[in-house]
Amino acid sequence: MDTIEYSADIFKAMAQPTRLRIIKLLQDGEHCVCEIFPAIGHEQSNTSRHLQMMLKSGILTRRKDGLKIFYALRHPEVLEMVRLVERIVLHEAERTVRVVKRTGVKR
Repeated sequence: MDTIEYSADIFKAMAQPTRLRIIKLLQDGEHCVCEIFPAIGHEQSNTSRHLQMMLKSGILTRRKDGLKIFYALRHPEVLEMVRLVERIVLHEAERTVRVVKRTGVKR
């Protein structure tokens, strides 16, 4: 797999609201699956599918402690990527407000 394809896989692994919630939760450190699924408001089976996909793409690490499975971000750079996207969203929202004010369009 070349770097473009691998990069696309990483973006795909992040490009979903549930996965972004997981990333935001893990920014403070590792969490057990038993903490993750209630924190993001999803069922454990659904959450586990997302965690597995993110683990496979290299975004997360996993460790087992007895019966508990803990996940953490493998690369802190993932948080930088999320922050950059949030900045783009903010810039686009500001641009939309300017356009609406300039054109007098009411929503």
